[in-house]
Amino acid sequence: MRNMFADAPRTSLTAIYWAFLLYLLLPLTLMMAMSFKDANFVAFPIGDWTLDWYAKVMQDKQFLEACLYSVMIAAASTLAATTLGTWIAMLIVAEGIKGQVIIFALACLPAVVPGMISAISLRIFISTIDMPTGTAAIILGHTVHAVPFVVVMALTRLRSMPGNLVDAARDLGADSIVAFFRVTLPYLGPALVGGMIFCVLLSIDDFVRTFFLGGYRPTLPMLIFAKVQGGMSPEINAMATLVLVVTAAVGLYAEYMTRRARTR
Repeated sequence: MRNMFADAPRTSLTAIYWAFLLYLLLPLTLMMAMSFKDANFVAFPIGDWTLDWYAKVMQDKQFLEACLYSVMIAAASTLAATTLGTWIAMLIVAEGIKGQVIIFALACLPAVVPGMISAISLRIFISTIDMPTGTAAIILGHTVHAVPFVVVMALTRLRSMPGNLVDAARDLGADSIVAFFRVTLPYLGPALVGGMIFCVLLSIDDFVRTFFLGGYRPTLPMLIFAKVQGGMSPEINAMATLVLVVTAAVGLYAEYMTRRARTR
């Protein structure tokens, strides 16, 4: 009897977990199922199944251009965010630097500010410096949003790094730059790879900042949003399914790299 009452909280938590998982996966499953519907509208029952919508999406020039544009922006913002995030993490752990807590708080601030507020403030900022909306403004916005994630991952890795590694490199004649590229950067490698993958995912999925900072050339989220305005169709579901599958695969790989880095 006592064991029954002791197992009750665990059973309740397990039930809540599976209910929450069902709540997350059921809409995604329905969306993916509708992408195979052999009709021009989204509704139940599905009836006949087809792959024609995926063939149409893969031949859609506008969709392919939006994908390439989103990938280009993601690559540029990831490179910038990784460089800035690594430098900030190194600054936080450096000896003799005052206000490290403040530096860390300011670096992580873009991650906790609501997306709408961040987008509006960035739009005001680019207007102040006379930067036109478009590719450069989008890269700036995505970089600001991605830097905190690189800082956290790099900082976690740096704090587990033995200090005698850099000291040994300097004893062998390496200066600070050589020690960074030969010792610190390789040690940070797994964390930076994981951080870069998260940056790519954040950039590709970012809609709010792109909406406020973008020009006439649409990114992938902007293209899907524009198509939704004309009404739902299985073609949109096929686009969303392709994006979901790719981002899920990349996200799982990032999680694998993060766990591998922690194990090492």
